[in-house]
Amino acid sequence: MTTQTMSTPEVYQGQFGQFTINESDRTSVIIYRAGLMVASLCFAVGSFLILFYPQPAAIQAITPLYSCFCLALGVSLLTIHIYMILLHRVLQAFWLIGSIAAFMVGHFDNQPFAITVYNQPLTILGIGFTFAALTGIYIKEAFCFNRLETKILTPIVPLLLLGHLVGILPIQAEQILLGIWAILFLVFALRKVFQAIPPDIGDKSVFTYLQTQSQTN
Repeated sequence: MTTQTMSTPEVYQGQFGQFTINESDRTSVIIYRAGLMVASLCFAVGSFLILFYPQPAAIQAITPLYSCFCLALGVSLLTIHIYMILLHRVLQAFWLIGSIAAFMVGHFDNQPFAITVYNQPLTILGIGFTFAALTGIYIKEAFCFNRLETKILTPIVPLLLLGHLVGILPIQAEQILLGIWAILFLVFALRKVFQAIPPDIGDKSVFTYLQTQSQTN
């Protein structure tokens, strides 16, 4: 009797009915958070190298770090729980466009990836899609969980990228924004580690309802 009770999943009351959370749901959340952690660590290390150790070897190291960042972000975008399927697909499409653009920049220019992006701001029009997808995650987390760090990150990302694109930000301002971004991104990923899993899964009855609606239409 005790074993059966312990193995019985908890039943939640959703907007459109009751639902339970299974191991697959929990695993997807863990993978989502692991992707965020890897992405934030790669971004933090890369930012540290740019800000405090801008030597040729360090600049070269940014290329594999960025590749790892992109892959980890892609994993998170694959496993994130978002009610609006169209928005989810748009964020994934943004990541794909940005990744393809980064691949082309990294393989069709003789200079290191970071140097090319910095010296040729127009490359942001391509790789910027990746960061638009990342900003989408920040917005989702700010809206769902009222997280202060993601509220700050949401305007910082486009401000830094667009500011560099049009050349209106001095170098010191760019360095400060990059440092804040790296720190808060890491804070965000670390806080996700200690957050309860069910809130990241959301109301599964909504997903079921939306899936049913799409099938009937």
